[in-house]
Amino acid sequence: MFDLDRWREIFQSMGKNKLRTILSGFTITFAIMLFTILLGMGNGLKNTFSSFFERDAENAIFIWPNRTTKAYKGFQSGRRIEFKNEDVDFIKENYPGQFTGLIRRNQRSMEVSYKNEKSNYQVIAVDPDIQFIEKASPVAGRFINQLDLNKKSKTIAIGRMVEKDLFPKGISAVGKYVNVGGLAFKVIGVFSDPGGDNEERFAYIPITTSQMIYGNNDKVDQINLLYNPDMSIEEAVAFGNKMRRDFKKRHNVAPTDQRGIRVLNRAEMAQGTGQVSGALDMIVIIISIGTLIAGIVGISNIMVYIVKERTKELGIRKALGAKPSSIITMILFEALFITSFAGYFGLLIGTGVLEFAAPRLEKYFIKDPSVDSGIIIFATILLMISGIIAGYLPARRAAKIKPIVALRDD
Repeated sequence: MFDLDRWREIFQSMGKNKLRTILSGFTITFAIMLFTILLGMGNGLKNTFSSFFERDAENAIFIWPNRTTKAYKGFQSGRRIEFKNEDVDFIKENYPGQFTGLIRRNQRSMEVSYKNEKSNYQVIAVDPDIQFIEKASPVAGRFINQLDLNKKSKTIAIGRMVEKDLFPKGISAVGKYVNVGGLAFKVIGVFSDPGGDNEERFAYIPITTSQMIYGNNDKVDQINLLYNPDMSIEEAVAFGNKMRRDFKKRHNVAPTDQRGIRVLNRAEMAQGTGQVSGALDMIVIIISIGTLIAGIVGISNIMVYIVKERTKELGIRKALGAKPSSIITMILFEALFITSFAGYFGLLIGTGVLEFAAPRLEKYFIKDPSVDSGIIIFATILLMISGIIAGYLPARRAAKIKPIVALRDD
């Protein structure tokens, strides 16, 4: 129960021994503050790694041809590998059920204009599923669909920044015609992209239209696919490796040639990121535990010193009739109050430092450093328990000392 007299005694004791109280609180405050900052910065590094994968779908695989670096089966090194529509058919025939989206992609920089406004943009010829890889979302109109592909329509979906560059403020681009490399394309939609302004300066057209207009061929610069999300990371990595081997075999590229066929598998990147995040977690945990141990040792030493310093006071209290339990309780309550108050103060300082430094830390690849308050509360409780234990043992010994012996203590 709440005992007003006991708490009055505790505050009086703290007031008479300001230096002791300040040193005790500083040890806890510094430990919790440092723990909060280290944990927050570790989380900031993890957020930076995670942000690298936010722009595109997590289950994407990108395959593109390159020049060979090794002679193989009578072919000279330096041979340029080319993909065609039949390579997409090869994937459909050989990997049924292992992917949920398949996209051909051709990309070139072209001049796009509307009336007197013009600029160069990346015009990307694709299949409709590209919006699921790029995570593009229409903000007006629609995206390219299968009907556009079948009709080889001269339709175009433009990024939000393209509309902003070319069209007067307040004028929607949807339904208007823009000039793309000398040909008129109808704007069917405007999209936003989590990649930001750069990727919102892209424009997408049907790949069938591009293949018909620009070369009248079936060449494909890059093949993208979305592997089945039900796959585990290990299964997705194995799937990507198998595709790499099969494409090398299909195009007569040496198995040891690292450049002839390039495959970028997001599963491999996620696997690597998981390992890096795990290593970061381990480093932060070790450093944080070391910080807490230092705090525990500090508060323990201070509590021993506090009890030793107050031996005469405790002897007087016993001589006046104080029970050993009341003496022990008073010391423990004082330790509990100092530890909890100082721990909360350390948490406030640590989170304040993180919030203040967050904008400045981004250039050091630390994004949105933050910390779960539950972890900090747990650390504070741990220090509180350590302080109580550290204070209990000497307080128990002091409570057993006879008043005459305590009064003689130097």
